[in-house]
Amino acid sequence: MSVEESPVSLSDAPTRRLNMIEAINDALDIMLERDPNVVIMGEDVGYFGGVFRCTAGLQEKYGKARVFDTPISEGGIIGVAVGMGAYGLRPVPEIQFADYIYPGLDQLISEAARLRYRSAGEFVAPMTVRAPFGGGIFGGQTHSQSPEALFTHVAGLKTVVPSTPHDAKGLLIAAIEDNDPVIFFEPKRIYNGPFDGYYDRPAKTWDHHPGSEVPEGYYSLPLGKARLVREGSAMTVLAYGTMIRVAEAVLAEKGVDAEVIDLRTLVPIDIEAVEKSVEKTGKCLVIHEATRTSGFGAELVALVQERCFYHLEAPIERVTGFDTPYPHSLEWAYFPGPVRIGEAVDRLIAAG
Repeated sequence: MSVEESPVSLSDAPTRRLNMIEAINDALDIMLERDPNVVIMGEDVGYFGGVFRCTAGLQEKYGKARVFDTPISEGGIIGVAVGMGAYGLRPVPEIQFADYIYPGLDQLISEAARLRYRSAGEFVAPMTVRAPFGGGIFGGQTHSQSPEALFTHVAGLKTVVPSTPHDAKGLLIAAIEDNDPVIFFEPKRIYNGPFDGYYDRPAKTWDHHPGSEVPEGYYSLPLGKARLVREGSAMTVLAYGTMIRVAEAVLAEKGVDAEVIDLRTLVPIDIEAVEKSVEKTGKCLVIHEATRTSGFGAELVALVQERCFYHLEAPIERVTGFDTPYPHSLEWAYFPGPVRIGEAVDRLIAAG
């Protein structure tokens, strides 16, 4: 099984407890120091340090030529990054919110994703596009979207979604070192602490979560390797980002012995880990925050159906956002929280 079993097993270095913002900042700091070709660019990433402070202090440390602010032009940001990558740099553009990435789609899809193919390997676009995504902070329809499925559809792009500070640092370093363009979605609801889906309970920090134990210095986590979050036999839960902890909390409260797989990277996907788990449990629940129709969950359902059909003991369940814009006043009705996840778990258990 290709699942990474432990959140800290890849490094014997001393660890620090970091939240996800600090872990991302640490990864960027390390890569700026290790590789003079790494540059960070985006709206407010320099002097201000980013709207969520992920790039705080980096311009002061490395200068305005390495960490610089750009005009409010996502198409321009991505287009410039493609050119930088083709000429040997490793740009890390930040899109302030994933909702604003759409003006850069042509550059990402028609240029960055195709460059290595169309040039027969003569040119590559080693760029990592960072973007906070998802809801849970009352951002409304233009600050809460989860557009990951758009990018998983594009040959030539890799799509990464971390769920802990440990994974955020290791996966971001791996993404920056990768010679292909990577879309790195950061679940902003869990920047400062894990979220169990119970919005009416006090917020938690990362201080006591094992995923906040981040090794000091350099380390990377391979793209395309899932993480076994929780072993079990009753069913397999496939999720990523914010939904990992929500699923864990529901299963714990219900006392269900389910296996939880954190996909980490959607493309490339660790299909071997998915297959082995579903073959063991015989049931599968897919969870994501994005809208339902043509969401990445549909691809997961198709993969499991194609590869594990004769092991399935019940129809695959899918819990997602709704096919509407993300509502501001009804955010928690849209969010696939404990009630809807719990109902899907109950249906799978009742299926025998």
